[in-house]
This record gives sequence, C-alpha cells and structure tokens, in this order.
Amino acid sequence: MSTGPLLNDHPDSRTIEAASYTLTWKTGPDGLVRSPYFELSDAAGQRWMRLCALSSVHTRTARDEAMHLLEPEVIEHNGALVVTVRTDSTAWNKRVLELRCTNETIEITAEVHGHGHLTDTTLLGGDGVLPTGAAGTFRSGFDAHSLYVPSPTEPVAFVRPVWSAASLGVVGDADPGRLNGIFSPPPLAFAFGRSPVVDAFTPGEGPWLATWLRAPVADLRFTTMRFDPVDDGGLIRLAYEGHTHVDGHWRSPTLVIRAVDSPATALEKYRTDLIDTECAPQQTKEIQPWWLEPIFCGWGAQVARGGAPAPDLCRQEIYDEFLARLRSASLDPGTFVIDDRWQEHYGTALPDTDAWPDLKGWIQQRHNEGRKVLLWWKAWDPAGLPAEECVTDAAGRPVSVDPGSAAYRQRLHAIVQYLLSPAGLNADGFKVDFTQRTPSGTMLHSAPDSDGVWGIAALHQLVAQLHTSATSVKSDALVITHTVHPSFSDISDMIRTNDVLEHDTTGSPVSVAAQLRARYEIVASVLPEHPVDTDQWPMPNRDEWLEYAQAQVGLGVPALYYIEQMKPNDPIEAEHLAVIARTWSEYRSKKKKR
Repeated sequence: MSTGPLLNDHPDSRTIEAASYTLTWKTGPDGLVRSPYFELSDAAGQRWMRLCALSSVHTRTARDEAMHLLEPEVIEHNGALVVTVRTDSTAWNKRVLELRCTNETIEITAEVHGHGHLTDTTLLGGDGVLPTGAAGTFRSGFDAHSLYVPSPTEPVAFVRPVWSAASLGVVGDADPGRLNGIFSPPPLAFAFGRSPVVDAFTPGEGPWLATWLRAPVADLRFTTMRFDPVDDGGLIRLAYEGHTHVDGHWRSPTLVIRAVDSPATALEKYRTDLIDTECAPQQTKEIQPWWLEPIFCGWGAQVARGGAPAPDLCRQEIYDEFLARLRSASLDPGTFVIDDRWQEHYGTALPDTDAWPDLKGWIQQRHNEGRKVLLWWKAWDPAGLPAEECVTDAAGRPVSVDPGSAAYRQRLHAIVQYLLSPAGLNADGFKVDFTQRTPSGTMLHSAPDSDGVWGIAALHQLVAQLHTSATSVKSDALVITHTVHPSFSDISDMIRTNDVLEHDTTGSPVSVAAQLRARYEIVASVLPEHPVDTDQWPMPNRDEWLEYAQAQVGLGVPALYYIEQMKPNDPIEAEHLAVIARTWSEYRSKKKKR
C-alpha cells in the first residue's frame, strides 16, 4: 500500500521526503524566516532548485512586498503535506503561500485577503524586505542548463539556455519582442533540463523538471505567463493588468512542479492534470470525414502575386483563377479557405460585394463540386462596430471587440448565423486568425455592459461564442484555431500550426519542415484527439516548400498555399504541382487505411 510524503524533523531543519523528491528548509531565527528558500532535490539528492518562499500579488494602488515571514506550518490533508508560509504584506490584510506536497508534485498557490485590482502576480519569487536588510525582488535559483518553451517564437528556440526569458500567452504580433503569439494560448508550461542546449529543437537527456499552471479557464484572467529571469534567478509572472478585482479573498492559479523524463512527458502530464482536476474537458473528438480532406488556402497565392496588398487580392475572379490552376494540375482539395479579406469590415463581417459580387453563389458552386468552404476570421478586430461593444482606450477609441459584452455576443451569433446558414452565405466554418490580438493594457476599458472578462479567459469566451454559434447552425461546422491549450479542446475542432518563422538565435535560417514537426509534437501532446491543419505560409523558397509539403503527409491535414509562384520570378511549374498531387494521393491512401 502506497503512502504519501513523510515529514522529518532535524535539529535545525525540516524535510519532506516524497517518492520523487525531497523538500528541505532551515528552521529557527537563522532559517527560512531570514533566508526564504526551500531546497528542492530529486530522490537521489541532486538539487533541482532553491525555491523562493516569497510571492507577490500587486495591485493598481499598492506594491505587494513581504515585510515579515513566519515559520512555515505543515499539516496533512488528503494524503498530501501542505506547507503554509505566512507573510505580512504591504498590499493585503493577509497573504499566504501554500505548497501542497504529494508523492510526485509540489503545487504552489498564493492566497490573499483584502481588496484591490490585480496587476502582476509572481510565483517562485516576489518582492520583500528581509531581516538582513536585503530588499527588492527575490527569485528562485535553478540547477539546470536548458529551458523548454512549448511555443513558436522568433528567433526559433523551443530549447534555449535556462536564463533566457520566455512568454506564453495571448498577446503578440510581428514586432520585436512580440513574435511569441503563434500559439495563442500555448500550453502554459515550461520544463527545465540539466543538459546544455544542443540546438533549437532537441531537448537533452532527462530528467527534466516540469512546471505548469493549473486553473479553470475562467480563472485565466491574465494575458501572459512569463518566465522572468535575471542572472541566475527566475520567477513566474502573470500579467492581470488591473482588470481582476479582489473583494475579500482570492487564490492564484496553482503552479505545479514535478520531475519528468522529457518535455513531451511534461506536456502529457500537464494535459492529464488539467483534465483530472476538471480544469479542461475530457473529450473524445468526433471527427467529421470532410475535415480531413486536403485544404487549399488562398493567402499564400495572394501574397505571391504581388502588385497590390495581399488583402486586396482576395477577389472572386482571382479565386476563380486559383481554381482553374488547381484543376489544370489535377489537384482536388476538399476544402477551400477564402482568406484575408473577403469582408467589407472585419468586425461586421459582411461580404465586400465589390470583391465578391456573388460569394453565396461561389460557395454553392464549390458545394456542387463536393467541396466545403471556410471563411478566414480575424479575431478581435472591431472595424465597423460601435464603441459600446468594444474594449476601448483612454480616449474612448475601440481597440478590440469585447466578448464580455452581451450586445457583442448577440451580434456575433447573428453574424455567424448569416455566414453559415443556407439562408445566408451557407459557408461551412471558419479559419480563425489573430487570436494573439487579445486586448492588453492597464488603461483599457471594457464595454459598458461587459462582465469584465480579461486575458486568456476573454479569448476563451470569444472562441466559445463563435464555435457555439457555428455548430448551432451546422452540426458539422469546422472551426480551426491556433489555441493550443487543453481547456480550449471543446471549442476548437482543428489546430493550425500557424505561420512558420525564419531564424534561430545565431541568425541562421531554420528548416520550415523541422518547425512543422516541432509544432506538431506539441499539439499531439496536449490535444492528441485533434486533427492538425499543417498550414504552409510563409515559405522561403521552392525547394523548402516542396520539403514542407512532403512532411505534411505524416503530420496532419495537408494545406496548400502556393500554386502559381513563390514570389515574382520564382514560378511554380507543372512538375512542382505534380509533387503536391503525389503527396495528396499518398495522404489520402493512408487516411483510407486508418
């Protein structure tokens, strides 16, 4: 019969001995109350980290600084040992850091009592003033050399030196320091490895120390989860941005720590933990056969044509030319994606009748051919909508739609009904883009009728409304997103691997096929029941495009973006499209055998 962890007392320290780790701290006036660190080691006694006992829950009106640490208290609860560290706080009437120790995990949660609007919350470190006179921000120390980050970034660095910063969340774009929203949200997990970094893709040998965030999706009201290192210390920072009000009592999301043999195992354990704790749905995905058919998306072909901004080339007559080119090459996609931008305004999502004089008829023609049509959907964009349904800036200008607004949700439902119903355009679903444009900023304002939802929780509410509305019109509607998080599993039907990037940390070009494989492995670990849209943009040259196309066959649903040229003076000939046709034939043959 298995037992839980044991607490052992020593003359000047206490130790929790669990199956896979030990946690030790010094006691007395020269112990943890003076130097606020636990020693976390593996079962063999090799140290993993100096775990900082400080945390901070900052507010709009007060920095949360610890002024006095009390000796940790330990109780047994449901087979676990719970260590409680109480501290006096400059921002709260009461603040507690709780470490729940099971045989396999340490689960860290900050708890505060009082009132305030949250800004940054930090775990594995925080602000304080120690009895020694040392003051400022304190961080945990890691006995590791590498950090695994389960999200694409520019530069490409899934594996990076341990003292590299990393951001996971729903805010980003292509500007410097912001190209980390390719998955939005990604898995909220990091893994720390003892082996040095070999390259951007290859984790070293285990063991690894996994850390992930556990909370119901409605409580993920922050925009980013950042690993914030300085020199040889680091902490986890959650950005609430002043949009979560505490009135009495609040508990942070729980940071789970456990040893694993690889980053892939870390992601699998993370998914299982969220499902077991009912923070993510347990769902067996019902896959519609047509979802798995090869996809043609017009965006790459629009960009490659040049001569005008790519969105201006999303026109009915141009897509007819794309269709003719596909026919001439005997390419038979099961699904067409009409990309950016078929809408007159992104927010209202009515067709631009100058560009698409008969979008309904064009969709019906594809249906007559046995194909489906998805509409590219730009999440968050408020163009054409009243400010009363939007998140606004300090001047009252719309920044994004507000999914917390009942009026906007009602509008979105009506829009989706029109776009997918036979009485409207009769499209078959959406390719959702720009989820990383989630509003971010302390000085932004929610809509007057909003419930004030913010951060990842707001994105979930937005995608949920889109998905619910779509499936209420067509039960087999397909909603493709790049929300690679287990709590989004029931509101996303297929996961996009999204835009590929260019360089590693040395500035060297990175194989696009290698990027696809790394992204697929992440998706397969946290959303194994979901089909994968392998995307295909941008491609650096024709040779890599063909290599990427061949890799797609074993990694998800093939998507074709280029059919005429890669760029001016770099044509795609019939022989190249014949390669695509062969990969599609191979894919369909494998699909029939499954």
